[in-house]
Amino acid sequence: MGKVISLVNQKGGVGKTTTSINLASALGHLGKKVLLIDLDPQSNSTTGLGINKSDISKSIYEVITHEVSIEEAIIKTKFKNLSVVPSVILLSGAEIELIQTASREENFVIGDQLKLQIDKIRDRYDYILIDCPPALGVLTTNALAASDSVLIPVQCEYYSLEGVTQLLNTVLLTRKKINPNLNIEGVLLTMLDGRTLVGLEVVEDVRKIFKEKVFNTIIPRLVRLVEAPSHGKPILEYDPKCRGAVAYINLAKEVIERNAREEESTREGSGTTI
Repeated sequence: MGKVISLVNQKGGVGKTTTSINLASALGHLGKKVLLIDLDPQSNSTTGLGINKSDISKSIYEVITHEVSIEEAIIKTKFKNLSVVPSVILLSGAEIELIQTASREENFVIGDQLKLQIDKIRDRYDYILIDCPPALGVLTTNALAASDSVLIPVQCEYYSLEGVTQLLNTVLLTRKKINPNLNIEGVLLTMLDGRTLVGLEVVEDVRKIFKEKVFNTIIPRLVRLVEAPSHGKPILEYDPKCRGAVAYINLAKEVIERNAREEESTREGSGTTI
């Protein structure tokens, strides 16, 4: 059964979408079957994989509003082992529609809509990644309800930890109220400029707070990572030899290794916790 991982941070500009695209690509490159769900109305994961918005007839918006099944919205990309459920700007109105539906229908549960769809296709993939919007609203609640774990990108800059406490509270509340199996996949340090003292201090602070939950891999601040989406390519396709490509391959290897250890631990009966 595929592992569902939401990439979440309500603060914009932390490398969430860059990580969604490039981690998905790297996992596919390493032989894993991957589905990336673009749950952000800005649709940057969609366009970053070279999909033209004008060519999209079925998106995650129609999936959540029950106009189509998730199978109908999946697009197989030209990149190895990687498919995507695209996003469109209409998604920005989905939160209002879901709230209105909940007020009309007694048995309608906000948070169940995406999970019900993902459960239909989980067995087809090794990993299902969800690129969440930069907000802790209904769309993100749907993603957390459908997920096994949360990956939190944290930018290596001053004020980067602001809001992370709120995010962790949201994760704990979701686990208590909606999804008792939701765990923290890991905290990813992004956009590190190793020439700055502030960046290195943030790395130290994050490791002190989150300890073993922090990935060993750190994503550097690189122009090539910024350029790649404008060409509709993951960094592994745009510049496979650059430090960014190496970093995301290393991150994918860490994700695979962590999950292999979890599976082994579960088989032995010890289980896992946050």
